[in-house]
Amino acid sequence: MTATEFQQISSTIPLSPGIYKYYDAGNTLLYVGKAKSLRKRISSYFSKTFTSYKTHELVQRIARIEFTIVDTEQDAFLLENALIKQFQPRYNIDLKDDKTYPYLVIKKEPFPRVFLTRRKINDGSEYLGPFTSVGKVRELLDFIKLTIPLRTCKLNLSAANIQKGKYKVCLEYHLGNCKGPCEGLQSEEEYREGLLQLRNLMKGNLGPVMQQFKQEMQGYAAALQFEKAEMMRRKLDYLEQYQARSVIVSKHLGNLDVFSILKDGDTAYVNYLMVQHGTIVQTHTIQLETHLDENQEEVLLYAIGQLRASFNSLATEIIVPFELPGWQEETIDEKEFLITVPKGGDKRKLLELSLKNVNYFQDEIRRKKTLHLEGKSEEEKKQVLFQLMEDLQLPELPVHIECFDNSNFQGAFPVSAMVCFKEGVASKKDYRHFNVKTVEGINDFATMKEVVTRRYKRLKDEQSPLPQLVIIDGGKGQLGAAMEAIRELDLTGSMTLVGLAKNEEELFFPGDSESVRLPYNSESLKLIRRIRDEVHRFGITFHRNQRSKGTFKNELEGIPGIGKTTATQLLRKFRSISNIRNQSLEELGQEIGGARAKLVWEYFHKA
Repeated sequence: MTATEFQQISSTIPLSPGIYKYYDAGNTLLYVGKAKSLRKRISSYFSKTFTSYKTHELVQRIARIEFTIVDTEQDAFLLENALIKQFQPRYNIDLKDDKTYPYLVIKKEPFPRVFLTRRKINDGSEYLGPFTSVGKVRELLDFIKLTIPLRTCKLNLSAANIQKGKYKVCLEYHLGNCKGPCEGLQSEEEYREGLLQLRNLMKGNLGPVMQQFKQEMQGYAAALQFEKAEMMRRKLDYLEQYQARSVIVSKHLGNLDVFSILKDGDTAYVNYLMVQHGTIVQTHTIQLETHLDENQEEVLLYAIGQLRASFNSLATEIIVPFELPGWQEETIDEKEFLITVPKGGDKRKLLELSLKNVNYFQDEIRRKKTLHLEGKSEEEKKQVLFQLMEDLQLPELPVHIECFDNSNFQGAFPVSAMVCFKEGVASKKDYRHFNVKTVEGINDFATMKEVVTRRYKRLKDEQSPLPQLVIIDGGKGQLGAAMEAIRELDLTGSMTLVGLAKNEEELFFPGDSESVRLPYNSESLKLIRRIRDEVHRFGITFHRNQRSKGTFKNELEGIPGIGKTTATQLLRKFRSISNIRNQSLEELGQEIGGARAKLVWEYFHKA
């Protein structure tokens, strides 16, 4: 739609607040926006020159405009959020959060069951949450199970079934975890009181529950039932410890939502703290991608709508870092709705905590990006490789890098792993693992020589491309063994080999007495760290899988006259093959007897 075409219809657009929708020629929804004045806002797209190419591209695609009039700008905000969530138009802010969080469901049924679920079904049940800290919820549920007797069975506890005596109490009743509603031993009213306690606990409102526990403890003590009083005291202690681990700002603050934002180009990060009864019960940070140069206020308003809806917030006060025009105090759903920009006090501390979280989240994203080249442009990947070539004085660009690492378990069961990086990115289809075939016992040098020989003999026989750079994780000894394999294969000069010292991040070239240290924060060292961490992960995973499958045969079992039972007995006592090798004949004899000790000792001391 051109500016001239728009002028022909502009007079038909009202000046009222509302939402507008842009469609392309194929009737695809491109963008949903809100406006205090629909005509002024929509006209701005066709009457000014945009600096953003994306905004210009959007205007060029608009073929049809729809709008909906509402009473207030806040109504437009709510409707805009609902439509974006439903249709996810291409040019609207993109919420980068595809995680699903669990809810605690109180099932709609007689004597409701309570359990965690990630599926929210419109079945009339009550859903608490969602919760971002699953571990904390499970910890609280375990406490609830021991404290508030609720049933866990799936029986249909209708009044008719209970009256007929259809069910009998199970083990949970005898353990004290259930009061037996299936046999009519617990009334629905008493069960509902337990559910009320559960709701208070899950919402961070511990005061009423602790008060009830105190009253019960005092009642038991007055009746001289000291064991039950002690049990209630332990429950109180747990709740006090749980409350101490929670972040309590002020018991007088009530329910609040706290938001902070950090915008970096087209990417924005928003942190959300849900405060209930003065305690932070939820914390969550999201990443958003903007498409039309939206300012901080617009992005934050969008995030507030999305996060409050996602976490079912009913707080009537929102704390933000800056003023949102026209949103200082309004009435929504017949409730007073206040937005506050605090200057000091507990609310300011909450805002600073939120800002600290959003900054940490951005730093983590950046750190991960620096350690991973995935997602970078081809030019950025090449730039890192050129830096690595320059730092290591390599004869050619290392577009193909391979890294070897040996792995063993308590001095036994040796294996090796090799990972492959092409164009600076992990090429997982080229990863290889090796079960050591020709080396007896633990010999890192011989093991490295074997696997390097096997790898490059195969590539040579198949006439496959060789890597430009080979990293041997383990230092000078393993590097010398690998070079020996390369010389025997007549591949000297075909590739560059370097040794990476364990933990030191020093690189060694064959024959050099001095190591090479790359700049600590250089992109080339970050890539080498990434490769090293990946070969460790791959090797350890393979080793663990082999052990779980029982693939390895204990070296001790290879000694004539020594069986699996004796080998296991020795490993349980001395922990590793290396320790067994260093024991005296007398020490071995004390564990497995003189005759078998002599067989083991002679095996390790043939010389």
